[in-house]
Amino acid sequence: MPQPEIAKNLKTHRTNSSWSLTKAAAETGVSKAMLGQIERGESSPTIATLWKIATGFHLPLTAFIEAPSSDEFMQFKNGIRFKTLFAFDPILKTEMFAHCLEPHQSQLSAAHDNGVVEDIVVLTGEVEILAEEKWVYLQTGDTLRFAADQPHGYRNPTSQPATFHNIMHYPRLKTP
Repeated sequence: MPQPEIAKNLKTHRTNSSWSLTKAAAETGVSKAMLGQIERGESSPTIATLWKIATGFHLPLTAFIEAPSSDEFMQFKNGIRFKTLFAFDPILKTEMFAHCLEPHQSQLSAAHDNGVVEDIVVLTGEVEILAEEKWVYLQTGDTLRFAADQPHGYRNPTSQPATFHNIMHYPRLKTP
């Protein structure tokens, strides 16, 4: 993941919000020290940490990462591979990602902002989605919509890679 882009965007959004590191830490649940290290490019956040930051700022994930620029999947430390298909659209209040789960890989996610909804479309393989406190099995061609303003997760129960599209709907977000 291009760390300089994340560092620059975090600093920009914090400055635009007139937040100190202390205020940003309180709003995001990420320590002041970690936020400072990310801003200085000394630490690479996990995808879970970046989601916490985005949620605390009430911004979409793509406000902190680069817009789509290639067919390459990105990967955060210990995270699932993904690429941005459509960056956040302020009119539609959506963004879209392609995700790839390796065999037996799982990724848990903290709750996003109130009202956030995710749509999942399985492209290849089999995935299980933790939604509303239960795992839902999906295979190629299956879809699922769920409230993502509660803890949720993704896992691949098989020995083959699985890919899916994830459309994020942000009804209450401010524009980056």
